[in-house]
Amino acid sequence: MAEKMRFCLIFPGNEISCTGKDSPGTKRTAMSWIKIINYEEAGSRLKRIYNRVKGPNNNVDNVLLIHSLRPHTLVGHMTLYKNVLHNANNTLPKWYLEALGVYVSHLNQCEYCFEHHYAGFKRLYANDEAAEQFRQAVLDDNVDAFFEGKHLAGCQHAKALTLHHAQLKEADIDDLREAGFSDGEILEINQVACYFNYVNRMVVGLGVDTKGDIIGLSPNNSDDPNDWGHE
Repeated sequence: MAEKMRFCLIFPGNEISCTGKDSPGTKRTAMSWIKIINYEEAGSRLKRIYNRVKGPNNNVDNVLLIHSLRPHTLVGHMTLYKNVLHNANNTLPKWYLEALGVYVSHLNQCEYCFEHHYAGFKRLYANDEAAEQFRQAVLDDNVDAFFEGKHLAGCQHAKALTLHHAQLKEADIDDLREAGFSDGEILEINQVACYFNYVNRMVVGLGVDTKGDIIGLSPNNSDDPNDWGHE
């Protein structure tokens, strides 16, 4: 049987509403290059997931909406994100994990993740002047103007893992140990850098922008890995 045709109508607000194979209620908006299903139009299964991740006024970040045509990938994404960045069993400070994410996002030219996670870093660091200094150091790719010692070593390793991963050697892990990181903390650095390399490429590759987002929301209950709510 021939594939069912899809008809698209352009509406005010730069939205395209489509009917056909991807089911009713899918829209392609200026926030991405593919169709998404928004909160109001989500079916029961997708809405249950959205209810776990939403922020104020049923807001769902665009980085999560982009999964809506394959909700199982949203579950996988949130499970990874929550445990890499917002789990009480991590021993590195949350502000430092966010800082690594900001730096990796800049290296990957992902403005979306840079803006969201810089806002998270700024809130956690609780020093607006110093946070702005960090932002400028990242933009200048000169993090040694802000960090030193072990924190600088962690940033340098995240950069190497992002831009030159095939050149890493066991000696690079030894350097992190000598800088003062435990093996568990080295794993945390590795996982944060790897997570952001994943999400940066997803966001950039699908044209996701911040239209309609509340910048800087995050799951703040680190004690419960199943609490995905954004505040």
